[in-house]
Formats: sequence, C-alpha cells, structure tokens
Amino acid sequence: MTRQEEKRRLRRAVRELEEQLSPRYLEESGRAIAARLLAMPEYRAAGTVFCFAGSGREVDTRPILEDALRWGKVLCVPLYTAPGVMEPRRITGLDQLIPGAFGIPAPPADSAPVAVDEVDFAILPCVTCDRAGRRLGRGGGYCDRFLARYRGGAVLLCRERLLREEIPVEPHDYPVPWVLTERGLYEDGVPARLG
Repeated sequence: MTRQEEKRRLRRAVRELEEQLSPRYLEESGRAIAARLLAMPEYRAAGTVFCFAGSGREVDTRPILEDALRWGKVLCVPLYTAPGVMEPRRITGLDQLIPGAFGIPAPPADSAPVAVDEVDFAILPCVTCDRAGRRLGRGGGYCDRFLARYRGGAVLLCRERLLREEIPVEPHDYPVPWVLTERGLYEDGVPARLG
C-alpha cells in the first residue's frame, strides 16, 4: 500500500470515528481546547495571529478569533486562492467571514493580504495527528505549503479522541511543534505545561 493509500484509509477511518462523537463531547472538547489555546504564552505574546475558522465538526475557533480581535491583535484567516494555496488575509470583524472554498468561512477576496513572515503564531487544523505534530489534513496540501514558508510558532488543534499513534508521512509533510487537545499541550510529542 502506498503512503497516499494509507492516508486515504486513515482519513476515512477518522471521519467515521468523528461521526460517532457526541455533540456534547464536540462542544466540551472544543471549549476546552479554545481555553487552553488562549492560555498559551506564545499566543498571548503574538501581535499577528493566523487562525482557521472552524466549520462543521472541526474545533470551533470562534472564541479564539473573538479574543484576538478583542486584544487588538492583527487577525488573519486563510483565503484559499488556488489549488493547494492559502494566504493569510486580515479581518477586523467576524462579520467579514463569508462561505469560501469547501464551504469554509473565509475572508472576502479583496481583504488585505498579510505576508507569511509577519505572522507570529499560527493555529492550524487537521483531520488527525500524533502527539509529535505529524498531521494528516484533508489532502489538498494547503497547510504543508504554508508551513514550508513559515518560521513562527504553530499549534495544531485536535480532539484527544482523534489523535493517532502513527501518521503516514511523506517528505513534503511538515510537522508542527505543538499539538493542543482538550487534555493538554504536547511539545514535540511530550506533555508540556501551559503558562
């Protein structure tokens, strides 16, 4: 079996598992993940934050987005501009988000771009990951292309029940140093303290 086939099989298995998670667990884990993220010193110190807008069964990032705006941070949300390409685009209010590619809330096409090297802290999604930050996304390569150019702090948000021990990776897959679940923070695979 090729790595691509392994990834497709794992995506399917995790999506099936995710469908079985109760709405209560999704809500409680999402709320705990957001609270833990807001306590991260790296997030609190960041002037410019790049964060996905959670949709569907993803972690609800609305509390994070609202907090960033409340504290006057420059808030960037991904705009998918071409196959495999996402750009950080600045928003000044959540009312600016509109349904974008794949039905994901996104900034309008004319929103101000922010250079990748201006981002201090990036909050990224995944279908699943391991505690060492090896991630499996939806398969479009958007995050990997972003991570190939990005040098700041980054964290993956993943529910504890969706973590896997092994993730099939390829040379173009970039790990993320921090993984945050409702139970805690992992740094390079090791439990870490917040604050």
